[in-house]
Amino acid sequence: MSKKLTFKIWVLIIFLLFSLISIFGIPPSFLQKGVLITSVDHNSTAFELGLRKGNIIIGIDEKKINSLEDFLEIINSKYPSDKDIKTIIQTKNSEIILYSKEAPEIIVSKIPKTNIKLGLDLAGGARALVKAQNKSLDSKEINTLIDITSNRFNVYGLSDVKVSPVSDLSGEHFMLIEIAGATPTDLKKLISEQGKFEAKIGNETVFIGGDRDVASVCRNDATCAVITACNPDGAGSFYCKFRFSVYLSEAAAKRHANITSELEVNETSECLSNKESCSLEKPLDLYVDDKLVSSLLINEGLKGSDTTQISISGSGKGETEQDAYTNTQQEMHNLQTILITGSLPYKLNIEKLDTISPTLGKEFIHSIFLAVIIALIAVTIIIFIRYKNFKSSVTLLVISISEIIIILGIASLIKWNLDLPSIAGILATIGTGLDDLIIILDETTQKFLSLKQRLKRAFVIILGAYFTSFVSLLPLMWAGAGLLKGFAVTTIIGITVGVFITRPAFGDIIKNFIKE
Repeated sequence: MSKKLTFKIWVLIIFLLFSLISIFGIPPSFLQKGVLITSVDHNSTAFELGLRKGNIIIGIDEKKINSLEDFLEIINSKYPSDKDIKTIIQTKNSEIILYSKEAPEIIVSKIPKTNIKLGLDLAGGARALVKAQNKSLDSKEINTLIDITSNRFNVYGLSDVKVSPVSDLSGEHFMLIEIAGATPTDLKKLISEQGKFEAKIGNETVFIGGDRDVASVCRNDATCAVITACNPDGAGSFYCKFRFSVYLSEAAAKRHANITSELEVNETSECLSNKESCSLEKPLDLYVDDKLVSSLLINEGLKGSDTTQISISGSGKGETEQDAYTNTQQEMHNLQTILITGSLPYKLNIEKLDTISPTLGKEFIHSIFLAVIIALIAVTIIIFIRYKNFKSSVTLLVISISEIIIILGIASLIKWNLDLPSIAGILATIGTGLDDLIIILDETTQKFLSLKQRLKRAFVIILGAYFTSFVSLLPLMWAGAGLLKGFAVTTIIGITVGVFITRPAFGDIIKNFIKE
């Protein structure tokens, strides 16, 4: 038996290996122990100490955490408490010591067994298709709306939120919002409330978000919006500081002057000993929808001043210097966005609002998986009966499965959410692939041409069908305001992988069989 591995077969093998790595990771995610942090309250001590979404907790108080049950058992046995108790939380890269009467304000889940991301159709949650009320938005306006909306969801501490722009064939722009674990009622409430931003000193409002009080905010300009320094924090992590300028309207500046003129200077020993300016006794508190998001010290030089320019500073943390820098950039961007807008710039209409149970999603995946396996086995049996060749029949089955693995590997690599349309795309790819493989098999049984000519003719047919399918799928990227995009993208990936990777490898394998 010839076991020659041609270039095309090697390409298939390499793509398969990289796809498996993309799906399961290194080390494989299904072998990892611990729990995954999916959300951390931004105003909590846990966040200040460095816990972040995406961290994996592997131990608490020197006890190993192998599962979600282990985590819940330890936390429930310690909290709530009448006094502050010590908790040592060990992640894969750090150790955090927390003193609290209440459980850490984090949400955890099981570590996913794969890197495949499921859409709300399969994972469960709510989805809304939204457009501005009485206004047609252009691409720049819809991206601004998405930026503001995403920031609002971050302020609310929601996790697993996806906000993306979509458009229909007529060019109408929409905003697609998907939130895992939320109900349509929750989502409708968050979208329908336009929101408000307030800056307060004590109980008095200095200014609100938007162009009435905020003339402009410095962004993307190194002369007035900078990250000033990054340093180790002494606990194995890093922190960076940022500073940017905010320009107020004259009315807001006068309110600031009137309120600060009545405040005392907080003369601490630290600022006096270092001969630095002290701060006023009360900070400038920033609220979004009555939720405190930041407190900023007011320099004593601004006491009673009606200046229209205010310098705002803050910081961000990270386990590495690069992480700290990235987090600080994001913190500065979020705060700038809040100051610019505070509230959504448009009243919104919900064009479509729906949900799906995660249980239904799991049942659907199991049903589809079972149906695909049965279908492939049935086709393999039919091919064996038709061509009386066991090796060719098994190879067809292996190639079809390989194609599915490569599609899932690419989806994992580009972090594409697999929803119901995407699954339909995979099924369509399987059907198209089987048709192409049967064409190759059928052509190789013809006797009036050379083997090379037979395979060439088969691939001419396959390429013609590929380009026809490719062009016909492009309009589906925008049809239904992008709700069919998953089907189009997945099918295009699938047929492209088939035509340029799996079909050529199948042809070389069949060629080897014929030469035996």
